[in-house]
Amino acid sequence: MKSVVEIGTRVEMFVDEWLIEEKRGVSLMLHPPRREEIVLSFDRPWEGKGSGYATVIQERDKLRLYYRGIGSSNENTDHGQVTCYAESIDGIHFVKPELGLFEYEGSTANNIIWRGPLSHNFSPFLDRSPHASPELRYKAVAGIDELVAFGSADGIHWRKLREEPILTDGDFDSLNVVFWDESAQAYRCYSRIFQDAAYRAILMSTSTDFVNWGEQQLLRYNDLKPMQQYYTNSAMLCPEAEHIYMAFPMRFVPERKKLAYHSEPGISDTVMMTSRDGLHWDRTFMEAWCRAGLDPLNWSDRTGILSTGCVLLNPDEISFYIQEHYRMDDSRLRRITVRKHGFGSIHAGFEHGEWVSRPFILEGNELVVNYSTSAVGYLRFELQDEHGRPLDGFRLEDMAPMYGDEIEGVVKWGPEADLDSWRRQPVRIRMQMKDGDLFSLKWNEKA
Repeated sequence: MKSVVEIGTRVEMFVDEWLIEEKRGVSLMLHPPRREEIVLSFDRPWEGKGSGYATVIQERDKLRLYYRGIGSSNENTDHGQVTCYAESIDGIHFVKPELGLFEYEGSTANNIIWRGPLSHNFSPFLDRSPHASPELRYKAVAGIDELVAFGSADGIHWRKLREEPILTDGDFDSLNVVFWDESAQAYRCYSRIFQDAAYRAILMSTSTDFVNWGEQQLLRYNDLKPMQQYYTNSAMLCPEAEHIYMAFPMRFVPERKKLAYHSEPGISDTVMMTSRDGLHWDRTFMEAWCRAGLDPLNWSDRTGILSTGCVLLNPDEISFYIQEHYRMDDSRLRRITVRKHGFGSIHAGFEHGEWVSRPFILEGNELVVNYSTSAVGYLRFELQDEHGRPLDGFRLEDMAPMYGDEIEGVVKWGPEADLDSWRRQPVRIRMQMKDGDLFSLKWNEKA
């Protein structure tokens, strides 16, 4: 039997088995994103076919987008690489401002914010640490053989924090990711290494000051599933559920080639994995989260790298940005969306099933669920004590079947339902369902 845990009033997504004690007739299901509109074309002379490694940052009413450009020559030459900047109000229409900071072919009328070798994988973030100074609200890492630290007050004018690198033990020539982790009170860096000289793998390190970093550790997986080539990592904290670490590696298959005329071998897709401590990761879903799809040009090498970062453009969905047509004349960036906290679900087909949660300390007095059913489907919830005995007023038969499609649907039992005597006591959830999905649940404190 799993131990009692505290979940408070946080959102618990069904992307792993952490909250589930037992299940019958249901399974965890992965939910792929939807492809939306093209938001940016890499069509400027300083951008080119090899542009990519996008990072998106949402700050109040503005979205900032950073990405690499390598010039029309499509060669990864040191001094031909630049870091570009675009911005948007709605997350769909992006503007490339003429910043006048760096010259390209005799003109500064461009959106370049850095130039040179470190632009190969310049990876910025908004530092949400309460200790961050105003002149260093934005930070970044960049480098191929080693990682160098950058800082900025406005996200546009950047400077190295020091000449010496902050990390040297890795193979950093993809997009390395850093963010502030409030729960750990530390910065986390996720970078790349070749494990056993065969697999592209992910390293993690932490720092309390962004300059001095601990030893890098290989991510650990709580399974015996086969190793895969994780080219990038796109690690992040899940918005409004920041106790869940998420990563969306670009899974690279170098031995395959789909387009005979294409210059380079290899195909790729995007997978998803999660963690609850940032080091030990759950690979519940080994299948692709985002496939290359029907577009034949997305079957070129290294296409499909997901943006670092995601944004909330409306209350019902989360938006990411994904690279398409890599090494093609119309290389570009597309928005993709997923239901808010709907990356995975407990799923039941036409024949009903049920599941029981591990015991947890009850907080709040209103259960809110993110769910979807068919016209004939339903959900029913029961509260039990930690030994599996139903609570009076909270049996399955005390609630009408719940059906529909809601991000925040309120579970309603009968008039005898009273949670006050069970506050701060261990309880369980038992749920029956048919032809439906439960994406997440949350206990609210209702006045």
